[in-house]
Amino acid sequence: MTQMYAQRSHAIARAQAYFDQGGLLGDLQRRVAFHTESQNPVQADTQIAYFQQEIIPALQEMGFSCRLLDNPVAPLAPFLLARRHEADYLPTVLSYGHADVVRGDESHWRAGLSPWRVASEGERWYGRGTADNKGQHSINLAALAAVYAQRGGRLGFNCSFLFESGEEISSPGLREICQIEQAALRADVFIASDGPRVSAERPTLFLGSRGSVVFELQLILRESGHHSGNWGGALRNPALVLAHALASLVDAHGVIQVPGLRPPPLEEEVRRALAGLTLGGEPDSPTVDSDWGEPGLSPLERVIGWNALEVLALESGNARKPVNAIPPSAKAVCQLRFVVGTDWRNTRQHIESHLQRHGLGQVQVRVLSATPATRLRLDDPWVTWALTSIRHSTDKQAALLPNLGGTVPNDAFADILGLPTLWLPHSYPGCGQHAPNEHLLAPVAREALALMAGIWWDLGEQGSQIIAQRASFTGAAHV
Repeated sequence: MTQMYAQRSHAIARAQAYFDQGGLLGDLQRRVAFHTESQNPVQADTQIAYFQQEIIPALQEMGFSCRLLDNPVAPLAPFLLARRHEADYLPTVLSYGHADVVRGDESHWRAGLSPWRVASEGERWYGRGTADNKGQHSINLAALAAVYAQRGGRLGFNCSFLFESGEEISSPGLREICQIEQAALRADVFIASDGPRVSAERPTLFLGSRGSVVFELQLILRESGHHSGNWGGALRNPALVLAHALASLVDAHGVIQVPGLRPPPLEEEVRRALAGLTLGGEPDSPTVDSDWGEPGLSPLERVIGWNALEVLALESGNARKPVNAIPPSAKAVCQLRFVVGTDWRNTRQHIESHLQRHGLGQVQVRVLSATPATRLRLDDPWVTWALTSIRHSTDKQAALLPNLGGTVPNDAFADILGLPTLWLPHSYPGCGQHAPNEHLLAPVAREALALMAGIWWDLGEQGSQIIAQRASFTGAAHV
């Protein structure tokens, strides 16, 4: 036992030595330089170059076989599937990352910074993708390499990686690839990294994500505008009608008014998991509006355990150059972020019925996209195992979130592949993800390398035992 813990400590030391000697920073300096903007079709070849020049060599050094996969839905967003099989009797893990980033938005970065060049200032490493997701999957690969080296050229488990290049455009083709490659992606557990910790200081484990329904409300009354002096008071104004429609969905305090769009009551185990945790508080985080949203819940409970209905964009007339005319139409793009248990598949019907009851049935409702919510049970044996591993590696009790407040494509792994899903984020709320001046915190990255080396090591030591425990657990859960 003492020898096993010594080897574990050596693996962690290897991972942190890689950081201390500039290995992670060097990897990111190369990887951030690839302009892998999935929102820009011109960069499609860059995605393949990133796989071929950066990720495939790193995996092949650990004995992975790699295949580039065509995307059956979006040809400009290919996939990379890598597999290492050591023995049939060993546990198998599936991991994931995404090569793509949002647009660089170079003109809005602070003077002296560039989205395509990593700049180290104090504890911050600036660059597009340092937090989302190149920094995170680079940490996981480096930690895996440390375990591989410490075990003398083996991992102690079978491992597959699925990398996509379209996450920032809603992962087109991911679910289809999971169906097509279901046999190759078969595993016992899913472990990956994306999103932020609850804070820079607190390691975090989340077990799924809120779902998302993006929908449009639109009212078209006429082909063109009409003079507000000659016709004002005699013509229905679509902007005003739409404003009333929106106000009927969510009240002035942010509380959802459509019964069908509200979640089930907050579960006690979710409340216990979130007790003592706070939302925000980072220097770059916005000030939380404590009086906004569902009453009786903390801000974090509203984000993690409840639903939110947001207006993403609102349009009628031309606000920059208004004219004295009643606009002919109005449109709002809205989003429902929802937790497990919400009747999200009937979002359009719920809204239409609600608007009819309020005399606003002329407003048209159209669902634009939808992603399911997912959540692994908080008492799943894999959850206990991961929390214990994190504590042994960092001497910290990780924050356990039932799900991320945002949305990751976890349904592909939880629903299609049927895997228990563990997400270990290596970023923090103030990282500037998707914004100018995106950055990774160096101390968080160093701690994350230790955390992930411990996770990979413990998977080789304890994975088979957890699989056996889970077989009993899931059997009991279905009695």
